[in-house]
Amino acid sequence: MQCDRRVFLLGLLGLGACSGPVETASLPDFSNVLTGDAVFHSIEQGADMLTNPRRLTGQPWETARLIQALEFLAIEVPNGPRWNVLLPMAQIAVPRARGEWRQAFGIAAGARAQEVIDSLTVVRTAFAVRSLSGAVDALRPPLFTPGGQETLNRLGDPPALPRSRRALVDARQELFAARNDGRS
Repeated sequence: MQCDRRVFLLGLLGLGACSGPVETASLPDFSNVLTGDAVFHSIEQGADMLTNPRRLTGQPWETARLIQALEFLAIEVPNGPRWNVLLPMAQIAVPRARGEWRQAFGIAAGARAQEVIDSLTVVRTAFAVRSLSGAVDALRPPLFTPGGQETLNRLGDPPALPRSRRALVDARQELFAARNDGRS
């Protein structure tokens, strides 16, 4: 019996060693844009943008902001300690939708979320200072394929993202229900 427990504990230790560090991500602090809780804000804004996609047409900096929020949520919602109670379905749906937006905008499948967020911060900053070349330079392969101007064109004319929209609309509903239940 003693030997069985040791084998079991060694197996658990081995599983823990294989999992590696948990990926983290954070959003840049854009004063006057990001206030309050980053997850709540990202879900609200993301659901709104995905529900009204015409607002993004011709505004690649806004699409960049949406993708930043999506990348952040794909990491924070399944790994954040309080979201298993508040957002049980979003913990599954948001990471599953990640492949959809990554494919649509040519984001490398293996890219770390923070790399994508940081690159898109450069894009947004470049637009703020009216530097189209700075925005194009921030969208380089291998992080973005095909990269450069083509990726910028995709940001300016984003495709429909039905899985992503559904995931965020449902997450917003979960937040609404949690607020009404007093869980938030």
